[in-house]
Amino acid sequence: MYERDRIKAVQYGSGPIGLTVVRFASECPEIELVGAIDITNVGCELGEMAGLQKRLGVFISNDPDAVLSKSKPDIVFHNTSSSLKDVYPQIEKCIKAGANVISSTEELSYPFKKQFDLANAIDNLARQFQVTVLGTGVNPGYLMDSWPLFMTGICRSVDRIRINRIQDASERRISFQKKIGAGCTLEEFQKLARAGAVRHVGLEESIGMIADGLGWELERITEDLGPIVADAEVWSDFLTVKKGHAAGVKQVGHGFMKGEEVITLDFQAYIGAKESYDAVYITGIPDLEVTIKGGAQGDIATGAIIINSIHRVIEAPPGLMTMKDLPIITARRHVV
Repeated sequence: MYERDRIKAVQYGSGPIGLTVVRFASECPEIELVGAIDITNVGCELGEMAGLQKRLGVFISNDPDAVLSKSKPDIVFHNTSSSLKDVYPQIEKCIKAGANVISSTEELSYPFKKQFDLANAIDNLARQFQVTVLGTGVNPGYLMDSWPLFMTGICRSVDRIRINRIQDASERRISFQKKIGAGCTLEEFQKLARAGAVRHVGLEESIGMIADGLGWELERITEDLGPIVADAEVWSDFLTVKKGHAAGVKQVGHGFMKGEEVITLDFQAYIGAKESYDAVYITGIPDLEVTIKGGAQGDIATGAIIINSIHRVIEAPPGLMTMKDLPIITARRHVV
């Protein structure tokens, strides 16, 4: 068990998710924010950036080595990029500084299938420096992988899993709306999709986690991606989508075993969706169907699961962990 009165934390990344984590961390008396790192917003006070009613006395620096060396954090909240290749040097610095890491990098949530070499390097380094690294978030990390896996615990057998995540993107931040291609012409959408600029990152990782959790040996994983076309003009606070333009993205991941599709992940995010919901359908003994009406709010859920994972990560054995490896993550009562 972790015995220190307060957990010293560094925030790595000051975008919308990073600042959400800061706000939630500031509500926890057991967490002391002792440093902040980013290549933007350098010199800004972290509490002011996060819109808090108080200053934290922490200023954003673009020198990770100096921040990590001076603050000696117990844990780093890492929220910078979706790409594991891009963030590997950042995570490496944190590990070598002796800090545990909780990252929202989607490709870190379950990297063992697609990026085995990087996953192995992180695992070995974390073991060497006796720290734990976890990739998590609302999706991947929960809604389309660890939550459905937990549900299978009451099944005698499982034959197939289908997961739907449908989101009305009008309530999400502008960067998210751009990531799903909202407002683009269909030609612009296809161009961005070919460049990898429009897509949800994490379906392959989620399928890999589910399959390994169930002991399934998949033959292949495929993905389909295309625009959801607006049949009437729709809008958000940030942009207007004309009729016939892309309102967002529909992306479906498929996992096959013995010639049959056994895992289907249907991700849809678009402006103008009639309703938001998250649903898991399990075919087995017994069949199960569970739906979150209204869906999970992505930014809030990601910030919450990062903060709620702290004790599990600190108490876990060293190495690269995934959400299926840790004891169940629960909310903790915070008193400001």
